[in-house]
Amino acid sequence: MNTDYDLIVIGSGPGGYVAALRASKLGMKVAVVEKELLGGICLNWGCIPTKALLKSAQVLNYTKHAADYGISCNAQMDFEKIILRSRNISSTMSKGIEFLLKKNNVDVINGFASFCTTNTIEVDNNNEKHKFSAKRIIIATGARSRSLANAAIDGKKIIGYRQALTLAKQPKSMLIIGSGAIGSELAYFYNTIGTQVTLVEFLPAIVPNEDDDVSMQLNRSFRKNGIKIMTDSSVENVDTSGDVCNVSIKTKKGIENVEVETVLSAVGITPNIEDLNLEKIGIEIDRGKIKTDKYYQTNIKNIYAIGDVIATPALAHVASAEAITCVEKIAGKDVKPVNYNNIPACIYTSPEIASVGLTEKRAVAEGYKIKTGKFPFTASGKAAAIGERDGFIKLIFDNQTDKLLGAHCIGANVTEIIAGIVTAINIDVKAHDIIKSIHPHPTISEAIMEAAALACDEAVNI
Repeated sequence: MNTDYDLIVIGSGPGGYVAALRASKLGMKVAVVEKELLGGICLNWGCIPTKALLKSAQVLNYTKHAADYGISCNAQMDFEKIILRSRNISSTMSKGIEFLLKKNNVDVINGFASFCTTNTIEVDNNNEKHKFSAKRIIIATGARSRSLANAAIDGKKIIGYRQALTLAKQPKSMLIIGSGAIGSELAYFYNTIGTQVTLVEFLPAIVPNEDDDVSMQLNRSFRKNGIKIMTDSSVENVDTSGDVCNVSIKTKKGIENVEVETVLSAVGITPNIEDLNLEKIGIEIDRGKIKTDKYYQTNIKNIYAIGDVIATPALAHVASAEAITCVEKIAGKDVKPVNYNNIPACIYTSPEIASVGLTEKRAVAEGYKIKTGKFPFTASGKAAAIGERDGFIKLIFDNQTDKLLGAHCIGANVTEIIAGIVTAINIDVKAHDIIKSIHPHPTISEAIMEAAALACDEAVNI
């Protein structure tokens, strides 16, 4: 069969563009279809612009506490310039992806793709339609904010994360529904720049996927900085008919009404799979996500799916790992499936959160007899020197084998050190391997060694 391409990738986020680049480097003729900006949500509306905003918040926070470092400072915050800086960084990164694709001879097709047959797609670009065919097609169309029925996103008073990154003016008050990564990061940002923030979480603890100790520490830090936290609570109704949003919140004590200028819905995401004509070609869907095997092949043998459209963690680095695994398998390489038990997760609040592997609760539930070491940053010389003493490193080991099962970190720069722990788990590192590995002093990372020593009753510095 004659086709235009060896591979067409629908979507250019961290799954799509990585798949396209790896395929091209392996000798395939490749095209990427993108309906908006290259780089997808991650580069344009997620990972990168939020980190730019959070850096501005961090700098502002430093100025607020400059006197603690012996420095006099009277800084002024400019909301419009903070937003503009974030948008400019995203634009630069998107242009970087465009350069990489061009450099590697990947064709970029602008428009919205839908399937005609299992080998053919139609791309609609402002009502100008063209058909393209490929031997194989990867669906990497990502996801968008999920909207609650009783707090439907209108883009004005009730917003999703995209609007939260580009508001024309700073709201005086904001209620955030959901305390996952998106909700917590934006709670930290808006609170730091002076917005009154209320964070509502349906479950008993904020950042509910994290270890209990991490959740409690973030709760303390957020409350100390003036964020109102409502756990075991649900938004029942948002009345937007007046000048402000009147929010009815169901709590254990009854209904509480809160008036805020803006409501941010951060309750999860919905895969972008509508209008792809998947039903026309018979792609199997399970609970709103595309079904695949461990190498991301769907029930249609030449069609694959990666990233947020499948039932795996909705993280940019996961999508990239899936992309490489998928493409290398297509190319006939001997590849191992992605190990979803060793996926790092990071939340860029202050203090930062980074975790991997089993939580203490889950390890016990799975039948492990465990030992844990938790080294507080109050005992860290580096944390004291930089004025960031909130947090800890917590390591969980199998008591029988000494094998590292999980790590749960909260504090300054922990998102930069978690990769080393991921590698350690990947090669079955034991507690004493960590203890006997010399860590540089003074660093935040030496708390890893100290936590391992605590787990083995060999601690010196505490």
